[in-house]
Amino acid sequence: MIKIAPSILAADPLNMERDVQRVIDAGCDLLHVDIMDAHFVPNLSYGPALVEALHQRFTIPLDVHLMMDNPEKYIDTFAKTGAWGITIHAEIPGDVAGMLRHIRELGLSTGLSVKPGTPVESIRQLLPLVDMVLIMTVEPGFGGQKFQSAMLEKIRTLRAWGYQGMIEADGGVAISNLPDLKAAGLDVAVMGTAMYRSNDPARDMQIIHAM
Repeated sequence: MIKIAPSILAADPLNMERDVQRVIDAGCDLLHVDIMDAHFVPNLSYGPALVEALHQRFTIPLDVHLMMDNPEKYIDTFAKTGAWGITIHAEIPGDVAGMLRHIRELGLSTGLSVKPGTPVESIRQLLPLVDMVLIMTVEPGFGGQKFQSAMLEKIRTLRAWGYQGMIEADGGVAISNLPDLKAAGLDVAVMGTAMYRSNDPARDMQIIHAM
């Protein structure tokens, strides 16, 4: 069964609690929280205070995606504010392996993400440290972009290598492309616009969970 992680990036910022409650009531499995620093990606969003507020208000696991140049400075902070898992990017400078080990030492799920232009081969040696690989299926930074179907091959490659951890996809994911994603080996679908603008998210989640 594919797990569904609605991205709060697509929620109404003036009605965040309402929109999050709506997707939780509809049956989502995780909540995806994008943290962007306006350096690693050309956008700025949220911070630890929002993660803490979500953690205090809801019990759903918070899937925190750090799109930052220097996530090592914030891993402890996001862990303390209630993250279930923390994903960092393979493209950042610094000791990526050390950061992954630290996330795991904190008792959190470790995630590693690759942008569309980054070969998945670049993270092969890091896979033993990774509980979940996040395949970006659009250029990270903004919601509402078109799904890049060529990224399916990255998922297939990970499974061909025998990777047993979770594989997540983020960017333009919709009911229409989820059959192909599942066939490739997907476990977790990050869905923003497709879920928060759905007329019936509960029905959509039932369809996805039944795939």
